[in-house]
Amino acid sequence: MRNLTRPFLSLLAVSSMLLTWPALAAEMHGRVATAQGAIADAAVTLWVAGAGDPQQVGQTHTGADGGFVLNADTTGGVLYVTAKGGHPAGKEASPGGLVLLAVLGERPPGTLVVNELTTVASAFTAAQFLHGEAISGNPLGLRIAAGNVPNFVDLRTGKWGHALLDPLNSTQTATLATFDTLGALVTAFAAGDDAWRARFLKAATPGSGAAPSGLIDALADIAREPWTAPKDLFALFDEAYPQPKDGSRRAAPFLPYLALVPPDFALTLCFAGGGMLANGRFMFDQDGNLWSGQNWMPGSQSGVNRSIGGGVVKMAPNGTALSPPITGFTGMGLDGVGWGTLVTADRVWISGFNGKILVMDLNGHPVAKESDVPFKNLFGLMGIAAAPNGDIWVADGADDQLLLFPGGRLKDGRIVKVAGLASPFDIIVDPQNRVWVSNSQAETVLRFPADDPSKVETFHAGLSVRALALDEKGNLWVASNASPDLPLPKMPPGISIMEQFKILAGTILRYPKPTGIVSMFRPDGEQPSPKGYDGGGAIDGPWGINIDGNGDVWVGTIKGRSVVLLAGDGTKGHPAGTRTGDLLHVFTGGSIQAITDVAVDPAGNVWVANNWNSIEGATAENPPFPVSTWGGGSGLTVIYGVAGPVRPPRIGLARPN
Repeated sequence: MRNLTRPFLSLLAVSSMLLTWPALAAEMHGRVATAQGAIADAAVTLWVAGAGDPQQVGQTHTGADGGFVLNADTTGGVLYVTAKGGHPAGKEASPGGLVLLAVLGERPPGTLVVNELTTVASAFTAAQFLHGEAISGNPLGLRIAAGNVPNFVDLRTGKWGHALLDPLNSTQTATLATFDTLGALVTAFAAGDDAWRARFLKAATPGSGAAPSGLIDALADIAREPWTAPKDLFALFDEAYPQPKDGSRRAAPFLPYLALVPPDFALTLCFAGGGMLANGRFMFDQDGNLWSGQNWMPGSQSGVNRSIGGGVVKMAPNGTALSPPITGFTGMGLDGVGWGTLVTADRVWISGFNGKILVMDLNGHPVAKESDVPFKNLFGLMGIAAAPNGDIWVADGADDQLLLFPGGRLKDGRIVKVAGLASPFDIIVDPQNRVWVSNSQAETVLRFPADDPSKVETFHAGLSVRALALDEKGNLWVASNASPDLPLPKMPPGISIMEQFKILAGTILRYPKPTGIVSMFRPDGEQPSPKGYDGGGAIDGPWGINIDGNGDVWVGTIKGRSVVLLAGDGTKGHPAGTRTGDLLHVFTGGSIQAITDVAVDPAGNVWVANNWNSIEGATAENPPFPVSTWGGGSGLTVIYGVAGPVRPPRIGLARPN
């Protein structure tokens, strides 16, 4: 059988594929406006963004009604428009150095509105690629950023986008109100006085670094560090649009708006479909599509006591489901997936609860048969990893062993016994071809040379160790469900992963205090903080962990129902005095449930895996009928523009994109 994985694809080849657009003629009929009316005599410029400096390909000025027509011949790339200066139609006054933005994507729309909402949507989705008013960066990340703008705003009308209007996003989260409040702040920036604008720029200044150069820069700073000054930003909104004493509506230009000071000004969206229920691990392919095995089938009354297993979901970079509804992708006998998702350059590997292994191409088609796998009577397969040489390793959580497929060849698979395995959960291979394995029924992480498992080393973390991640320096980061002092019940050997989950739900998830730690081990085995990092109590039941392109650490908490951001090892861009493992922020929201994984895409968006929702629905022998389908978490949440982009597929080290 041919090699089923080629872990590394030349970045040059990917870039070439992404930059082979034919030349096209762009003609756009547009309008520049704020909520106060059309902007006349604004300079409208069409740009093409790429890896280098953006290239100007067209320019014009708006008429008295704010209208414009742009004609340009482009050779492809991500297009965006800036509208600078001008004045409100019929007035002489300048709108305070206003600059509006609209990121268009690879094809210019025939009709375009450039306003406050297009500016906010574009600045947040492209936050990691904005440098002042210029946009540049990796081609894949730019495409992903542009592809997400329509989720927030309809570029043809300047009004809300389709995903934002989805019932989950418009009613179950504060995203719509946050988006509108940011839009209102842009309106106020255009209409306000110099003192108000100066205070806005100060409030948008990141915790470390220079003050933003202008409005676009400020919005990008807010996107990248939305926790910096939410009280100050809300106070500026309150000043610009005071709350009437009679309690009636504010005179804000966009409804609804925030009524309360938010914990941050992050913009998030929730997506579902494609067979999604109870997400496990998240992995991105070379085109930025998300793949994830699912614990259970949507609509089923599944939980730890009885279940119909889920398949595999594939989501486009803009959140569109690309896998079949309800079942997701299936094959090779797979029935339910825990932590077993791996994406290489040309394959998707899935290891299942029922001991089956599914190997697919990037279109979701199985490329092997169930009979190609030489193992029988397995169950409880968990994490799966690729080595730099193409070997595939799988954690067998039920039988305390590992599976090895040399070179990715299924028929050559063999069992590897390693001393000290205790329900192995996650597995990762470092650049030295050393295999790291977490033990979910212990407080240990094991490491051994791939060619000699007898030379095993043992490292101590917290209790019930889960996800592993390698930063670019080769440091291993570890998430442990519980702190070392938490009294965990003894788990019988050989029990299924679902039985483990049931026991854990009765202890960790119902424990009245925060528990769990994050640990870090250097390549030489040194542990700088033997007690680990708990984020001052913000870490609560950590499960998934990943590293962004800046080297900072993103943690998904299943008990805390939150995403926790910690400073990485000597990372930059933080306030003076920030140390490794320090808490930077905690993200919560109406669409964030009990989380397993968090993953960073090539545009710097953080994808959050909702694994469980109702503990009662997931664990009760006979859950109440209304919550009997709520055991699995519903959908996933994307936090836009907050992280350093990561190059996909992620094999071993997390590398900046």
